[in-house]
Amino acid sequence: MAKITKTSITVGSLEWFYRELSPVGWENPQTAILLHGLPAQSLTWTGLMPPLAENGIRTIAPDWIGFGNSSKPDKGDFAYTPDAFVAALGELIDSLSLVGGSGAFAPAIASPAENRVSLVVQGFLGSVGIQYAIRYPERIDKLVILNTPLTTAAKLPWTIKQLGFPVAGEMLTQDPLSVERTLEAGCKCVIEDKYLEVYRKPYLKSSAPGRSHLATIRNLRLAESLSEISTGLAKLDIPIQILWGLNDPWLDLAQAEACLKSLKQGELITLPTAAHYPQEHWYAEIKESLIPFLRRQS
Repeated sequence: MAKITKTSITVGSLEWFYRELSPVGWENPQTAILLHGLPAQSLTWTGLMPPLAENGIRTIAPDWIGFGNSSKPDKGDFAYTPDAFVAALGELIDSLSLVGGSGAFAPAIASPAENRVSLVVQGFLGSVGIQYAIRYPERIDKLVILNTPLTTAAKLPWTIKQLGFPVAGEMLTQDPLSVERTLEAGCKCVIEDKYLEVYRKPYLKSSAPGRSHLATIRNLRLAESLSEISTGLAKLDIPIQILWGLNDPWLDLAQAEACLKSLKQGELITLPTAAHYPQEHWYAEIKESLIPFLRRQS
């Protein structure tokens, strides 16, 4: 079994860090991009990547710009808005030659799955991946949504919202323990120190991660984004799987159920004990539904 690789690529003025795991012995493997939420990193997907690779699915998990080991540009150089993240994601996908066609946001030459990618998204900021799929459906094979805000009823939880407040937010986002508190509050359980050390490390090296974290929260434009998501998903004619941890302290099942009713090709799988970050501790349960869904022929 191959090991997860860690790579950086410069796209324009931005440096993206990503983890990748490719299947061994599979011809033309499918590709899935795994997009983390606030305030995580690509590390959050490392439990899920090996079983996906064992079943013929290549995974690429980037750190969002502003997080983990990716660039943390000044807000004057990167707007930290959903539009900015969508544009940056599209440029990354183009630079990695993950879909057919050429040039920024070029449509796929044809529609087969090998010319498209699947997106697996989770959480606040992972929601930007849904916006990307809505805007560029010709580039997407399948969409998987794990505990992500889906309707205009969703609100930013206090644990995250307070990080954007004037003065208080500027101090809290410089505290590496704020990441730990947020992740554990969302998981409703303790994360092992060896993982927390990775999450904390960028905050211990520089003030830039805190500034990027603050700028992201202040520019989430959640109401505007959720309006696009709630109407756009209803028009999206691709297979969509919603995997939902029922123990999520911030997002309730009613939002997933309301979203499901509007989908053309949708299914909802519930995870009774999982919380807001299902991939952190419940990847063994997730893979049972996720792998057959991604392997299914569109």
